[in-house]
Formats: sequence, C-alpha cells, structure tokens
Amino acid sequence: MKKETNVPYKIESLAELHRLLGLPKPMHPLISLVNNLDGPFRPNASFPDPFILSFYKITYQPNLQGQVKYGQHSYDFDEGGLFFIAPNQVSGIKNKTVDFTGFTLFIHPDFLQPYPLAKTIKNYGFFSYATREMLHLSEQEKETILTIAHSIDQELKSRIDTCSQDVIIAQIELLLTYANRFYKRQFITRKAVNHELLQKLDDLLEQHFESQLSLPQGIPTVQQVAQRLNVSPSYLSDLLRLLTGQNAQQHIHQKLIDKAKEKLSTTRLTVSQIAYELGFEHPQSFSALFKEKTNLSPLAYRQSFN
Repeated sequence: MKKETNVPYKIESLAELHRLLGLPKPMHPLISLVNNLDGPFRPNASFPDPFILSFYKITYQPNLQGQVKYGQHSYDFDEGGLFFIAPNQVSGIKNKTVDFTGFTLFIHPDFLQPYPLAKTIKNYGFFSYATREMLHLSEQEKETILTIAHSIDQELKSRIDTCSQDVIIAQIELLLTYANRFYKRQFITRKAVNHELLQKLDDLLEQHFESQLSLPQGIPTVQQVAQRLNVSPSYLSDLLRLLTGQNAQQHIHQKLIDKAKEKLSTTRLTVSQIAYELGFEHPQSFSALFKEKTNLSPLAYRQSFN
C-alpha cells in the first residue's frame, strides 16, 4: 500500500494562526507581532507540520547556542539572529523542544497595499534564504532590531487611526533596510568563507565544463549549483553580487563564455560542436548568448585570432 504524502497545511489568516498557536485574536487582521522575549514559547503538539503561511514572516531568535559555524570556521555572533520567510513557502518544525523565545512579525501581503512596499519587498532576496543562512546580529544590531519591533508593537497596541498603517509600513521598511545592511556586513565579516564558497563554485563549473558533463546534463542552473554548494539560490546570488557584481546566473554565463572563448581560440572544433560540448541543444542559442556577452559572433571571435 502506498504511503500517504504529508501534505502541508495552509494557514490562510492571522486569526487562524493565532488560534492554532493558542494565542488571543490578533489586534489587526493583516499584521501581528507575537512577542515572546520574556519566556520560552512552543507550538502545541497539534500544530500542523509541515505548513504553509499565506503571509510574510520575520522572526528574531535571541538564543543561538554558542558560536555560529560556517564551513570550517566559527564566529562569535551569538547575540541572536533574524530569518525571513515569504508567503507560500513550505515550513516545518523538526524539533518542537527547541527554544522559541523571541518575536515574530507576520505581515499579510494585503496590508502592504497600496504602498510601494507591496512590490519592493520582493526585491529582498533574504526572504528566500534558507534558515541556516539566517542573519546573525551583533549586540548593537540586536538593539536596533528590537527598537523597531517595539515601535511596531506599541503602534499595534495603540488606538488605530488614519496614520497607523503609514507608521507601521515605515517601520517595516526601516527593519528591512537595516536587515539588508546587516546581511552585507555578514557577507563581509565572513569574507574568507565567502571567497572559499566562490572558489568552490568556480571549481564546480570548471569541472562541469572540462569533464563534458554538459553533454548529458546541459548548462548548470543556479538551483543545481546552489544545491551542490549547500546554500539557497537567493543567498548565492546576493553573495556573488557583493563579491563580483554579478548574480549567480550571470556568473555561470560568464564562466561558460570564458570556456567558449578558450575552445574557439585553441581548437578546431566547429561552433556547433562547441555549443554541443557546452550543453546547448541548439547552436543558434549558443551564438546568440555569445554575441550578447561579447558583441561578436563565435566565428568573428575566432577570426580575430587569425
């Protein structure tokens, strides 16, 4: 008999979420800040797992045990951290005995309408980072985040008026701006590890093209290389933007073009053969990408060496 798939339970409203958590009704139907800084809070045994939220989730967890480890390196940012989840992502609680002390801000997308943030919030890649890529905070950064959270909490507890949404939206934008700033700091403070990750990426791509894995597998995708590096695609792209000025897709294409240039200048392979070896099903697609990146056709590039 075939085993039933554990289908994620979708939580559509904040009212339903509060009920499942055993909390009082939210003060606002579209935004809620669950403040649990004063003591441990754990979802009850009946809380669905896995689950999908229909809203944005920003969680601060102050009790990260010991040092934070990245690869073979450890760091002393143990003052807590933030992680971000976008709507409709599958989540789960593998261990319901872990410390859930902290705060979580839930924001329904409808709350952001008709503000520009409704669109610009999608530009923050960290909403698609994995939990292991959470933002680790210094003591000073922690105080900044807690101050903003306190302002949102106080506004929600105050009498709702015509300016309330404006104020809360401004605070959310400020929190996201600081998070973006702190993530860039995190990339910099882990510079050695990040350069190590970049080297692993380049080695992976070199191996892919040199061993002609492209023949059966095609051009490597961002998803594939991120999985091999054990990071999320968004995290990889944001890291590469800081280190190289290119996102992950552009970096892969650059390595592909570099390999194409090498083959065009040092072998007698036809353009079609090179395209095939690099993973292109159609030579025309290779020629179009090559010209887009170099302003020359593959044949014109080869002729420039004669």
